[in-house]
Amino acid sequence: MLRNRLPQLALIALLLFLIAFPTLLPDPFLLRTMILILLWSVLGLAWNVIGGYAGQVSFGHAIFFGLGAYTSTLMLNNWGISPWIGMIAGAIVAVLVAIVIGWPSFRLAGHYFAIATIAAGEIFAVLFRNLKWAGGAVGLYLPIVRGDRLVDFQFNESKANYYYIILAMLIGAGLITYAIERSRMGYYLKAIREDPDAARSLGINVTRYKLYAMVISAAMAAMAGTFYAQFVLYVSPNTVFALALSIQMALVAILGGTGTLAGPIIGAAVLIPMAEYTRVYLAGRAGGLHLVVYGLLIILISIYQPGGLMALLRNWRQRRAQRALTQQATVTATVKGGAGDGTV
Repeated sequence: MLRNRLPQLALIALLLFLIAFPTLLPDPFLLRTMILILLWSVLGLAWNVIGGYAGQVSFGHAIFFGLGAYTSTLMLNNWGISPWIGMIAGAIVAVLVAIVIGWPSFRLAGHYFAIATIAAGEIFAVLFRNLKWAGGAVGLYLPIVRGDRLVDFQFNESKANYYYIILAMLIGAGLITYAIERSRMGYYLKAIREDPDAARSLGINVTRYKLYAMVISAAMAAMAGTFYAQFVLYVSPNTVFALALSIQMALVAILGGTGTLAGPIIGAAVLIPMAEYTRVYLAGRAGGLHLVVYGLLIILISIYQPGGLMALLRNWRQRRAQRALTQQATVTATVKGGAGDGTV
């Protein structure tokens, strides 16, 4: 009975630890790293909806992240509109752009779709570098607000407030993923991922459900973009529309395990501390090294462990269960053999 409830108990224990983390470990560097882990978990879950469940590998998701960041920043800087409203507006803008990009792109298959998303991402990066009203290549700084007020979405005295906001966003993203996974849409997306032609022959509108996945994914990424803008108080095309950003979103999900709820979270928990360690200790002496590492990781995981870390964990649990059954069968056979010898 207790063994059956272990996953639920572990989840409750993890949530309690995450809630208490800023109090237990108040170190600023650790808190910042944890905020980034949670942020990338949200982005990994966002990418996972289209890349993991629908099987459409996108390397242009920085578009939606950047649109969320720029929309809320422009609304705040130009009209003084709350970033919370800007977050919703950014999600709407990202959804509209996702429809415009997704509708024609979903007619492409496999690697051609991935190439199309790379091209779209570069178009947006170049576009925003040349938009003077959006700050051009220099980007935009957000106005600093005195005092820590939730309505301003800006906290200068205690970064723990950012932590709890992104934790709430992660829980929300997890619930959305959980709902998709167990809905009819989730089953349709998995069928499309495995064999689009077979799914189409069963009456599934392949393009429509891919578009649904793209829209949900874009909205989640855009909201994370607004959080990022408020956290660093600066946006620029080179940061929020960067190809490396899209690659890292994909890598977080691929490393942890695509098409799973826990995979992107595990991937972020492993990858982001590595990235932060490289950033701090190499201090820019090896520019571009992270891109090389990301590329190698994607290649190695794709070849040797397509299911990611979740597949490793699943295989370990299966081997452990099989070993336990074998031992139990051996003990049972030994006991029966001993009982048989005693009765002869």
